[in-house]
Amino acid sequence: MTDLHDLTRRLQKSNDSRIVLLVADGLGGLPLEPGGKTELETARTPHLDALAARGSLGLSIPVLPGITPGSGPGHLGLFGYDPLRYQIGRGVLEGLGIDFDLGPDDVAIRGNFCTLDESGNIADRRAGRISTEIARPLCEKLDQIEIPGVEVFVRCVKEYRLVVVFRAPDLGGEVDDTDPQRTGVPPLDPHPRDDASKRTAEVAAEFLRQARERLAEDAPANFLTMRGIAKRPAIPTCEEVYGLRSAAIAVYPMYRGLARLVGMDVLDAGQTLDDQCARLKAAWNDHDFFFMHFKYTDSTGEDGNFEKKVQKIEEVDAALPQITNLNPTVLIVTGDHSTPAKMRSHSWHPVPTLLAAENCRFDRVDAFGEAQCKTGSLGRFEAKYLMSLALAHAGRLEKFGA
Repeated sequence: MTDLHDLTRRLQKSNDSRIVLLVADGLGGLPLEPGGKTELETARTPHLDALAARGSLGLSIPVLPGITPGSGPGHLGLFGYDPLRYQIGRGVLEGLGIDFDLGPDDVAIRGNFCTLDESGNIADRRAGRISTEIARPLCEKLDQIEIPGVEVFVRCVKEYRLVVVFRAPDLGGEVDDTDPQRTGVPPLDPHPRDDASKRTAEVAAEFLRQARERLAEDAPANFLTMRGIAKRPAIPTCEEVYGLRSAAIAVYPMYRGLARLVGMDVLDAGQTLDDQCARLKAAWNDHDFFFMHFKYTDSTGEDGNFEKKVQKIEEVDAALPQITNLNPTVLIVTGDHSTPAKMRSHSWHPVPTLLAAENCRFDRVDAFGEAQCKTGSLGRFEAKYLMSLALAHAGRLEKFGA
């Protein structure tokens, strides 16, 4: 059976179109009370509403109905890669995101500094979201850990996030996370999921033993958890499967890593949405496809801060004219998953999606929100088909068949 990438390889064609995919991370939400409005519906979004009036709306399903995605699967789906086929460890994405050159003998791990209480239970999974300035010397301390037969690398990422890389022959990449995803319980032990990863689990356990000793006096960041323990996989590039010169404009390392994994040029994004929009304008003639990422709609949802998430959505709306003024052929605004403040976590709920293009089927709505997307002409669709929709609206796919 021909898969979607085989088809786009055969049908792709070139033109001078420009496609922009603006991802407000964790965009989808829930009302706090029955009959209320979601964060997106509550926000004042005149520019998004105007765009919706001349676009097509729908709800995208990141993986499958009822399945809650992580950020990796969520973004891979948006890039048109089946997240069930391409399962990428978060450690790989974080490592690539900070330009760490991952080789065939490397196992990469996303680390989170955390706070342990006197009983050894996790009191705060993110160590109070310590600053990068605090985290950097802690990473340097952990980078001194020595394990016989294994090279150990520890690199600061951003705030409480770090990357740990183990380099040695014959290390497997199938080890369970040590983050229990809740507080009041101790961190989990690293458990291998196959025989090839037993040695990796042993190395991880020894690293964590030494880390606990070295960080004992460094509260709130007196320990770390491990997530996304994995090796770098083989994956086709956007240029191969879509014929696109693609660029990523993202601030957070993980999303830069995702983009690099699929062959996008990762551009300097500054630190603010205005910085990102300025970078988009400067690179406009150099690429066909631009992925822009905004993190804070997700982090405010994870914090359970409904009002703050509303404010962050309004920030996205305020920046939108800087993108529309460039007259992209196709402009898509969506999220990689839903992060309702009510749940304080990612969720399985379908994600609001807006596609605006000259030849789209206008829904003639007056707002961009979950309620409007529910009745939009895009319907409910798996996110992995968003790229073929973008290519079609940009005139970049030939007709299939006679």
